Amino acid sequence: MPSSGYDSASLPDLLPLYYRRLFPFSQYHRWLNYGGVQKNYFQNREFSFTLKDDIYVRYQSFTTQTELEKEMQKMNPYKIDIGAIYSHRPNQHNTVKSGTFQALEKELVFDIDMTDYDDVRSCCSAADICSKCWTLMTIAIRILDRALREDFGFQHLMWVYSGRRGVHCWVCDEAARKLSVAARSAVAEYLSLVKGGEETVKKVVLTDPIHPLIRESLTVVERYFSGYALQEQDILGRKESVDKVLGLVPEDVRKELQKDFQNEKKPENRWKLIKDQASRKQSTAKKGQYFEKEIMLQYCYPRLDVNVSKGVNHLLKSPFSVHPKTGRISVPMDLKELDTFDPFAVPTISLICEELDRPRAGEEEEKQEDAKEMENEKDAAEKRKIRDYKRTSLAKYVKCFDQFLDGMARSWKGELLRKSDLQKEF
Repeated sequence: MPSSGYDSASLPDLLPLYYRRLFPFSQYHRWLNYGGVQKNYFQNREFSFTLKDDIYVRYQSFTTQTELEKEMQKMNPYKIDIGAIYSHRPNQHNTVKSGTFQALEKELVFDIDMTDYDDVRSCCSAADICSKCWTLMTIAIRILDRALREDFGFQHLMWVYSGRRGVHCWVCDEAARKLSVAARSAVAEYLSLVKGGEETVKKVVLTDPIHPLIRESLTVVERYFSGYALQEQDILGRKESVDKVLGLVPEDVRKELQKDFQNEKKPENRWKLIKDQASRKQSTAKKGQYFEKEIMLQYCYPRLDVNVSKGVNHLLKSPFSVHPKTGRISVPMDLKELDTFDPFAVPTISLICEELDRPRAGEEEEKQEDAKEMENEKDAAEKRKIRDYKRTSLAKYVKCFDQFLDGMARSWKGELLRKSDLQKEF
């Protein structure tokens, strides 16, 4: 995966600059503090840092934004993971009586990784991605975002590019954060459709009547299927991939299609032949013959790592963490621009640090302003940091984060008002 001039050997030099001048601490704290609606919410949150040479430091916790900043600027973590809100401060977990230190709450999270699609993409494998297979992530986000909002009623969803080969979803509604392990498992299972390991040929089996989630998902897949599966992945072109598709249809249909395919080489026309066979079967069979829909879903439906979603204490990589292999920043995604999102255009740490050093108009006036503001040092530092990231390609992603937080703040306001009203009713 090309990363516009990023060299991982430079990471130890770039991280101090990134955490000192570019990491959006103010927004980050605003997010994880959740408006201060619940006492000790930020203080009881676990952070985990991966340092140079894979040194792994768990159960970090911080009282204030300033404390978090100082520690991150001291440790310069290669990777930041976010964990649960615990019953006690995680950094004091060793002093708590055994069995009382419990994970209480966490955002409902989803992790979609391109490696889970290796059996249905021919362009890349393992950690590699390209614009051809990235469509799978677009489809996954469209399907899951709709289901979580419409089927479950969640509102505050933040989608984040992982920095390499996948996407994460943070469902931040209060109801989602309070879900039990059993409830998280139920949501994850409801959204899971592709079942079975490498040895399972047919991973999607539909029965009558088709569930509304599947119907809704199919309308999304249909929008992308021709361009993605038939053209870019060419699933009905090469013999090897044609055999794979035909392995998902009933045997009598397979024999007919093999004959038909000898005279028809165009993938679009071959797909039409499959659909015609399915229609014919559906009109004569007693029970559902949905093999054309099963093929579409097996090739395109989101593949979740269910274990990430089930656990309350499961760690997940933090937004604005740097991916050490690619140097790319893990950034929030704007769903209004989802179809044009390009993972290769996401800035690397080397790019944004370089952008900081470029001279630009108005710099002298800013320095004079800074000198005036030195009396109030903390404000000056904060203003300077805002100016710093606005000079770089990171700006639009921080803006996207800000917009997400503004939406959440409206619900915090309502919650705080409700609480103060309750207190008045004594």
